This record gives sequence, C-alpha cells and structure tokens, in this order.
Amino acid sequence: MGASSKPDRYSYRAVNRLHQKEYEVLPLGFRQGTIGDLEILTEWPAIEDIDTISLYLNPMRQSPHYDYILNLKPKRVIFNPGTENPELIALLKKADIEAEIACTLVLLATDAY
Repeated sequence: MGASSKPDRYSYRAVNRLHQKEYEVLPLGFRQGTIGDLEILTEWPAIEDIDTISLYLNPMRQSPHYDYILNLKPKRVIFNPGTENPELIALLKKADIEAEIACTLVLLATDAY
C-alpha cells in the first residue's frame, strides 16, 4: 500500500523486488502508473487470502484505510521505516494480525521475508 511509479521510491523498489522473486503483488496506490509490467491499482478492491501488506503510507495517510486493512485480514502488516503507527498496530494486534516493524527490502535481501 502506497505504491509509486517513481523508480527512486522504496515502494517502487519493493514491488519490483517482490515481483522478481515471484511473489504475487498487487500494488495499491493513489496515482495511476506502472511498476515494471504491473499496473498500480487506484481503486482498492476487496481481496481474499492476503498474506502480507507492506505499508508505504505515513501514519497520517493510514487512518482513512484502517477498516480496509482490517477487513482484508492479512496474516501480517509490515510497517516500513517512517510508517510506524502505534494506533494501527494496536488495532491489528486486537484483530490477531501480526504487525512487524521492518523494511521489506531488507527482509527480501536477507531471505527473511
């Protein structure tokens, strides 16, 4: 969540790296664009069987999406640097969803994803 079509953004790099490692990726963002051959989805659909949400939204931009995130029922949410949010972390824990403060790119580089 928070995907950007700008190659210098960490969200762009993370989507590319996940796709290269053959993870199924649905880049959700606010502006139309592409990351490699993946289109950024600007209308966020209801999706089932979500393993991980990797957040690239700062805490102020997250709050309107709390219900969406919780309703997806992912197994975990990764809070990348700058996205840490105690309020959302508490909501996730209450819903039995793992909240992980980490960097998706580092997790992928160290095979810890």
